[in-house]
Amino acid sequence: MLGRGYRAVLLDIDNTIRARDTHQVPRDVGLWLGRARTAGVDFCLVSNNWHSDVYQFAGELELPIVAKAMKPVPASFMVALRKLKAPRSEAVVVGDQLATDVLGAHLAGLPAYMLQPLVEQDLPHTLLLRNAERVILGDRKPEPAVHMRQAGDELAASCAPAGAGSPSSSE
Repeated sequence: MLGRGYRAVLLDIDNTIRARDTHQVPRDVGLWLGRARTAGVDFCLVSNNWHSDVYQFAGELELPIVAKAMKPVPASFMVALRKLKAPRSEAVVVGDQLATDVLGAHLAGLPAYMLQPLVEQDLPHTLLLRNAERVILGDRKPEPAVHMRQAGDELAASCAPAGAGSPSSSE
């Protein structure tokens, strides 16, 4: 990420970094977050969720949050950028939904990275959107979230002092 000039990540919560059914953060996702933060990446959570647990979750992670985001409306992404004091050119959106995260990012003029949802359990309206995603994406598949650990390893290597290793990719 840093190698590509991204120092700010606007990050969806449900089914992106925590499972919708258990509200647990998978180990690989936690490792990725920790390594990226250590390397100097700033995060802001951007969620359509409005329940108190997302605020509690953000507090536990010590991350700023834009809840009730109404994604794909781009205003929430602009609020997140202001919270991080980051320009669009240094930010990327990571999420699991084409119709909210990716579309919202593009409407806000931001690049997006789409992950497969952590679990299949979704709200009824989200399941409808997932069916539309399948039609739009066809044979293409988003990256599995477990690959974020590899991205964290590459990110840490790209930020290591000279001579400590050379990354093959920094995103």
